[in-house]
Amino acid sequence: MQIRVSRAQPADAATIAKLVGELLHEIETAIGSTVFSFDSVGTETQARTWLINGTYTVFIAYSDSGDEVLGFLAIYESFGLYAQGAFGTIPELYVRPAFRSQGVGARLLAEARQFATSRKWTRLEVTTPPLPQFERTLAFYERHNFRISGGRKMRTDIGSRTA
Repeated sequence: MQIRVSRAQPADAATIAKLVGELLHEIETAIGSTVFSFDSVGTETQARTWLINGTYTVFIAYSDSGDEVLGFLAIYESFGLYAQGAFGTIPELYVRPAFRSQGVGARLLAEARQFATSRKWTRLEVTTPPLPQFERTLAFYERHNFRISGGRKMRTDIGSRTA
């Protein structure tokens, strides 16, 4: 399959929001729990805003004919003393199930690496859930030279009763 990857523009925000919704639904189905409060309109608005102000970069994979969206990867700049400066964080990488194991994810990661190099970042980081349901995801990243580098991703909601 021929894959074309393009850097998303603000006009692509609706497509990105749709893909994020598919990703989150798949995660919740895999773990059997509702953990995200997905709002399609809010996600589209946020994606458009971040694309406009440059704090978020998204790459979208299309079929060679350009008529089918295969998946996407989002990346943003992070900073850490432990990382000795700026680096890239990949918060979302999603390939639609029908297009997995066909080189789409690898192509998106290659685009992220090229982008990271252009920004003079020395590393990329990604988090995968430490659950058996995501062993295939972990294996994918390991095949692409990512390695386990620390603990689990944790969060607290600010202003919530559970914080």
